[in-house]
Amino acid sequence: MKKLFVLPLVAASFFMDAQSIGNSPYAAFGIGDVKYDNTVDVSAMGGISTAYIWDFNNNFNFSNPAANKNLQLATLKVEGTNENNFFKTNEGNLNITKHSTYLSNITIAFPISKNVKFGMGYQPYSSKKYSIIRQQKVDDVVNRYDIFTGEGSLSTVQAALSYQVTPEFALGLRTNFFFGNLYDLNEVAYSDSELLNGYETKNKIKSFNFTLGTAYQKNVAKDRKLTLGGTFTFGNTGQMETLYTNSTYFYTTGQVKNNIAILDQKQNNQKNLIPMEFSLGAGYGRDARWFFGTQFNFKKGETVQFLGNPFQNHNSYRIAAGGWYLPNYNNFRNYFSRVTYRYGAYYEKGNLQLNGTNINQFAITGGVTLPFENRGASRMSGIDLGVELGQRGTTANNLVRQNFVNLKIGINFADRWFVKRLYD
Repeated sequence: MKKLFVLPLVAASFFMDAQSIGNSPYAAFGIGDVKYDNTVDVSAMGGISTAYIWDFNNNFNFSNPAANKNLQLATLKVEGTNENNFFKTNEGNLNITKHSTYLSNITIAFPISKNVKFGMGYQPYSSKKYSIIRQQKVDDVVNRYDIFTGEGSLSTVQAALSYQVTPEFALGLRTNFFFGNLYDLNEVAYSDSELLNGYETKNKIKSFNFTLGTAYQKNVAKDRKLTLGGTFTFGNTGQMETLYTNSTYFYTTGQVKNNIAILDQKQNNQKNLIPMEFSLGAGYGRDARWFFGTQFNFKKGETVQFLGNPFQNHNSYRIAAGGWYLPNYNNFRNYFSRVTYRYGAYYEKGNLQLNGTNINQFAITGGVTLPFENRGASRMSGIDLGVELGQRGTTANNLVRQNFVNLKIGINFADRWFVKRLYD
């Protein structure tokens, strides 16, 4: 099959459902836009999580399952994300705006004992939703149309266990079960014929992987601490069933395919959809007052099937820095002294390379954690707010630049569960 999918045409006919999770033309490649490990408090700090152990709230760290030594209460968290994307291309000097709102995280976690903590939850992992039309002149009277469409989502159910080996060193294990269906279709049509040629790829995913984590935190002064962390995620240990079909057909009323003739069909199983990756992080802070950390992530590139042909996802990396500041959590007279203020930034060398150009991304982030009350266990409950302002891609080489403003909100309920009362 001759490859005709090029990004200069993305903005020319970019029609997507305004409420779908997938909201970018770059979601057309691979497994779509990855939404995973994007909790409100962590994303507000540029995404640092590998060497981040909370001082004064009760969130469970799934990104590094070892970094949960301070989880003392049971916690239930629900989060949502509102994405606002602004696309620009020099092809026709077009500007397009797209929005989406979706549930981004549901988790529950609790301490099993002083040294053992457990958490489980659900998150969307990735999603794609796109429709692109490309027009070419064959001769003076005949036009060729390439119609690219894709949809589907990949979700994950996760469970994590933390074990505090010593007061300073901890180990953690997380497992993820991935499930969902991804669909891509390239239809070729000519203006002088009703017959279409369709190149279709269907991916059915039921897979899982594991993440190992380590965390080390040591007091280096009276109220100062140094934190180090690392994670390693193994590649897939499950299966992805891929079915590729090349066929001809025409549509009748109601967009029903008729007279289907299959020209070629292939089916195979792959294990390389979720790649190997690792992260390293370091941080320094003052107890219950402030923290600053940095992080490096690396993700191995993989080759996946796209419209019957191999498509290369390149090695990628991400550099992030961020932290938080808490003025005075014991100041009961001033509410804003008990608010945690978060900040951060990141740069990501993406795994896509189109028209010889890397599709990279960078952003600045910020947010706050607003506590519900000022005393008792309920002071660990609160509302997380976050904002992410950034850019992905470029208009160079006839590509698409994506500016984005992502707004995030999460509600975290913390309390003492599973504790037997001594007195009624």
